[in-house]
Amino acid sequence: MDDQTPATPAPAAGLPTNEQILESLKVVKDPEIPVNVVDLGLIYGVDIDANGAVDITMTLTSVGCPVQDLIRADAEMAVGRLDGVTDVSVEFVWTPPWGPDKMTEDGKRQMRMFGFNV
Repeated sequence: MDDQTPATPAPAAGLPTNEQILESLKVVKDPEIPVNVVDLGLIYGVDIDANGAVDITMTLTSVGCPVQDLIRADAEMAVGRLDGVTDVSVEFVWTPPWGPDKMTEDGKRQMRMFGFNV
């Protein structure tokens, strides 16, 4: 977990941890940017309730992103595969706006490998 993602209390037994959810989200990529949504810094929050429902608050690199529905579906599928998860909800927010400063060091390194100056 990077220092910009808020920590959540430990979930009840049988439920995934915040770290496991973030790790599962690393398979979700913005098709226009070759970096996963976690390392891009798009995940603003993860909440897990006692019944296994997971709420993800995230943003995108730009308002009106044409792949918003694809990213939502990929995130729901990735987290929904975890043991103990009964439901996944993804909410997109635009405040605070995303910027390269939200990226993890791994994300910045990956972007530099693809020729981006971050």
